Amino acid sequence: MVLARLLDDKMASLNRSGKIHGGVFLGRGQEALSVSLGLSLKPGDVFAPLIRDGAGRLAFGETVLDAVRTYLGSAQGPMRGRDGNVHRGYPRRGLLPMISHLGAMISVVNGVLIGRRFRNITGDVGAACIGDGATSTGAFHEAINQAAWRNCHFVLVLANNQYAYSTPNSRQFACENLVDKAIGYGVAGHEVDGTDLAACLKTVGLAVTAARQGGGPQLVVAQLLRLCGHGEHDDAHYIDARLKASPIGRIAFRWPKNTCGAGVGPMAKRPVISGKRRCSWSRRRSPPCKESHRPTLTPRIGARWRRGI
Repeated sequence: MVLARLLDDKMASLNRSGKIHGGVFLGRGQEALSVSLGLSLKPGDVFAPLIRDGAGRLAFGETVLDAVRTYLGSAQGPMRGRDGNVHRGYPRRGLLPMISHLGAMISVVNGVLIGRRFRNITGDVGAACIGDGATSTGAFHEAINQAAWRNCHFVLVLANNQYAYSTPNSRQFACENLVDKAIGYGVAGHEVDGTDLAACLKTVGLAVTAARQGGGPQLVVAQLLRLCGHGEHDDAHYIDARLKASPIGRIAFRWPKNTCGAGVGPMAKRPVISGKRRCSWSRRRSPPCKESHRPTLTPRIGARWRRGI
């Protein structure tokens, strides 16, 4: 998660210096949820991340080098310089390039899982990530309904970051909680604090296991707040001051005691990583990292990444 935050900060810095063409989208405030999904999936699974899932991408196996190459439009990147920023992936390795349209990736993951079923390939899980805004689209409704009646081994992780761009929850849906939608579609619903790493690891892990064992689609709804604008072009002036002052507005993620954090980057000894200093609404730039704290831009290829694209 610290590596994902450092990568985000570097991309924001490069964007401000005019070295990146196109949008830059950061995952500040969503790292705990995203990394939990990336770690819960296994080689052979299918993952369709969203714009704020840099931590999940890295946990699933993407390299920092490929992320930077894509943002800079390098022909050596996974998209050969033909697409930029978050629209990157390795389809043959299960990491699907993102489609911008809200909710569109759910049906893509369904298609992959159904196609594998036709070829008698079993035991894999497909996962997609969406925000609260996507739940208001027809694509979301059609795809989750399809996953339910097809009984796909599917996990949908919904990051309720309180705003669909600048539209607050109060103007998006009438139900008390988005997890209530699970009942209507006949899928299992789970709710979790999206800033609590231990809770996210447990809840997302249980959902992935249930889907893998034939328990049907799983909907995981996490409560959190993006600690930045929709993109680097957005100053997030519309975010309610009360949300900024609330726990989800001040805490990006909490380390589980005695489980991780020791020796992981410059923030390793801090029990809480606050997003306050790095929020776009603070209108302050992050101090430069010391050279020893900069992420190494060399590939770390895991077992799932040893084969070609």
